[in-house]
Amino acid sequence: MIAAVQFKNFRALRSAKVRLTPFNLLVGPNGSGKTSLIQALLRLRTLAALPGARAGELPHPRAGGPEIVFSFAPPFERITVRAACAHDELVCDTLVVEHGGRPEDEADWQRLRTRLLTVRGFLFDHYAMAVPVKREERRELASNAGNLAALLADWREREPAALAALEAEFARIVPEFGGLDFQTVGERVELLGRVNGERVPADSLSQGTLYLLAVLALAFSPEPPAVVCLEEADRGVHPRMLREVRDALYRLSYPQDFGLARAPVQVITTTHSPYLLDLFRDHPEEVVLANKHGRTANFERLSERPDLRELLGEASLGDLWFSGILGGTPDEA
Repeated sequence: MIAAVQFKNFRALRSAKVRLTPFNLLVGPNGSGKTSLIQALLRLRTLAALPGARAGELPHPRAGGPEIVFSFAPPFERITVRAACAHDELVCDTLVVEHGGRPEDEADWQRLRTRLLTVRGFLFDHYAMAVPVKREERRELASNAGNLAALLADWREREPAALAALEAEFARIVPEFGGLDFQTVGERVELLGRVNGERVPADSLSQGTLYLLAVLALAFSPEPPAVVCLEEADRGVHPRMLREVRDALYRLSYPQDFGLARAPVQVITTTHSPYLLDLFRDHPEEVVLANKHGRTANFERLSERPDLRELLGEASLGDLWFSGILGGTPDEA
């Protein structure tokens, strides 16, 4: 849905543009713009809920200041959106919408705006996931997945097919798990895993197990967001399970490959794992290198490197990145 994001004088991203595809894996050192890209998409969601300015109406303190420009894929290719900041601030608080001005263009913007309001960002917290939580009406995963127990318990009542599919996939990946149970204490519900025939509370499950469950909750959601931003997809996960994490996220971006008749979800995720990067050797078009040189950062799509084929003949993708040959690594002192 989002075709490209361009940064102008925004933090270390002085003049940087990144083209986005259905699935995007970002690799790079700390401070290279990976989180800034995710924050920009989440800021776009926030500003889309507010009245926006039109071209030529930009408030004076923001004219010429830092800005983030978003362009979109068909059928929204005629729309451009700019998130503008005041000169002395790095929080963009004004949305400028540009399109052809025809009634049908405005209707397209309203349709696009509705989808932008579903952009979601996640950084999982296994401590929050292990605590019993109140049942709630909210039917989407929280940004830290702290409501996972309540969400899946709700699925048992309202979306039993989705929960059954998630449990089947979970048991396939981790054979010692027989499924999920839920225990209600007062107003709170606790997640339990059935491990070798025993019920194990969530606070006794491993960090990686809980993170895998959260990824599967996104992948098997009956109504997923239009855009999912996931920081540190490899966090807490054993390298041998990273393929399962990747494939679960692929289920979001390429639903037709899994026999699903829903719209694709655009995924932007980050990693510091050469093992996860290795899994994209045959899909370099899905990898974005974030580079930082001094105080300036930029983005480069791996598939656009002219020497990529030659480099891949000599080493694994993860080794090439870790060694610094591909870029996207910290500058050496």
